[in-house]
Amino acid sequence: MRLIRFTVNGSPVAIEVPANQLLIDVLRKNLQLTGTKQGCSVGVCGACTVLRDGQQISACLTLAAQIDGAEITTIEGLAENGQLHPLQEAFIAHGAFQCGICTSGQIMAAKALLDNNPNPTKSEIQNWMMGNLCRCTGYYPIIEAIITAAREIAAQEMKA
Repeated sequence: MRLIRFTVNGSPVAIEVPANQLLIDVLRKNLQLTGTKQGCSVGVCGACTVLRDGQQISACLTLAAQIDGAEITTIEGLAENGQLHPLQEAFIAHGAFQCGICTSGQIMAAKALLDNNPNPTKSEIQNWMMGNLCRCTGYYPIIEAIITAAREIAAQEMKA
């Protein structure tokens, strides 16, 4: 067992974990943050995407011990003061989800993209999102949602 300390969605956490426990299990089972989904369990589908210090990672491949001292952001951490993040709003507006299994991972990957590139082209979005699979939407609504969110975020920043 190893004591790890990290921040998740702005809240400090200290928890003892076995050396082989995965981050996805800590999030879902220990912290009851069930928005992060387990899809393939081998890091290729993107359903478990979360942000570690602002960078996207696969929670199904990351040992919990590796996040000691890190800041983790999950889908539950995007909304602020009861208001959805522009990406969440855009995904709803564009119907960029169906079954919902990939949605949180899609949104978290898109957040990492927009944090790194606030005004991506359609091609840049497609390339960035290649690691996040969706069996339901056909990707077009996801791409449109990301474009819409990028515009909304830029408009909000102009007002601030």
